Amino acid sequence: MARVAIASCKDLPDWELDDQPFFQTLTEYGVEYEILPWDSAVDWSQYEACLIRTTWDYQERFEEFTQWLDNVSQQTTLLNSKAVMLWNSHKSYLKDLETAGITIAPSHWLMHGVEYDARSIMQQHGWTEGFIKPLIGANARECCRFAMTAEGISEAQSHIDRLTPNEDLVMQPYLKSVEEFGETSGIFFAGEFSHGTRKVPVKGDFRVQDDYGAKDYPYQLNDQELKLAKQALDWVNEKFGSLLYARLDFLHGEQGEVYLNEMELIEPSLFFRHGGQQSCKLLTEKLLQRLSN
Repeated sequence: MARVAIASCKDLPDWELDDQPFFQTLTEYGVEYEILPWDSAVDWSQYEACLIRTTWDYQERFEEFTQWLDNVSQQTTLLNSKAVMLWNSHKSYLKDLETAGITIAPSHWLMHGVEYDARSIMQQHGWTEGFIKPLIGANARECCRFAMTAEGISEAQSHIDRLTPNEDLVMQPYLKSVEEFGETSGIFFAGEFSHGTRKVPVKGDFRVQDDYGAKDYPYQLNDQELKLAKQALDWVNEKFGSLLYARLDFLHGEQGEVYLNEMELIEPSLFFRHGGQQSCKLLTEKLLQRLSN
């Protein structure tokens, strides 16, 4: 019988139940599992693998988390791998994908310790609305949407000046489609497409996380999204080896353009509620295949 550790966090919200069908499927397949806070004093070597799931506080303890990844990876099989998670933890990974020819949202990278002028950047790209976010972060932390107005530029400049002494940022054009159509996502297990979801924010907002009242629905990826996903997954697999799980998030332009917005390879919500029993079986079978190799 396979024995697997499921890495979580101590303060997991009570409402987080989406993984429960997957856990039930593990039991049905004869997998013994234990859900543990990632920072527990545990002998990880007693497990055949440690599967990262809801380690949702790692951004606030990033250095400690990276040390933990190093420790666990020396004791058991870490899924996904330490190397790909470290790469994925900083949104500069999108620069690597862009260099490889994969279409991401237009981006201007702001490195910490450097002074930037928000108005000049907007004028350089011809953007009328902008969006700023940190390169390490989640759940819309320190995101700033602004217009190309005196007030908007002042807000953006203050945001940049406050954060860039210590953080890397990215500035992008604000894509209005996120307000009504939302963000779409494809969930893949060992490179195989499982299911999709569409996340729609509350009216007038851009945040697609359910923490802010956003709703999510089943969604079938279109050909452009599937092609973009395959390109990104192929590149990552070539560089880091096969991924057990991945969620790719997409944004859409006014002319139907599709952009890769994020590639979530550490602790993504996998929306099993939209994948049904088949998605739980697929991940379980891919996990068992990985453990048997």
